[in-house]
Amino acid sequence: MQQKRKTFALPFITLGICALTVLSAFQTRAEDKKADPTGTWVWTIPGRNGGPDRTNTLKLKVEGDKVTGKVMAPGRGGEVSSTDIEEGKVNGDEVSFNVSRETQNGKMTIKYHGKITDDTIKGKTEMERNGNPVERDWEAKREAKKS
Repeated sequence: MQQKRKTFALPFITLGICALTVLSAFQTRAEDKKADPTGTWVWTIPGRNGGPDRTNTLKLKVEGDKVTGKVMAPGRGGEVSSTDIEEGKVNGDEVSFNVSRETQNGKMTIKYHGKITDDTIKGKTEMERNGNPVERDWEAKREAKKS
């Protein structure tokens, strides 16, 4: 009698193990799906001392989990400077990178973090100004690909 109980339970145990394996595979695929930040992104920031808004352009390219690219931003006098991003990463739908520039007061690094949803990156920037941390909201829109 005990022999029959083991035989009867075996298919249910096997079915349960198979179901867990399939569910695990679907969960792994969902986690592995990464957003693609490749493209040209644009956002504006308020001008200094009430001046006109300044438009920034970001060009990103993904190579595995690494993100490379450049930020083009107007500086003093309206001259546009181009700066390579550093430490660019993509993890799922999150993208992060740093932009470092030499200023009159030394090196300044802005850390960008954001969540990609369709053609929008929305997140925060972090930097230090006069020894104090400064955090700002950041939202960029992807430009449509030109044919």
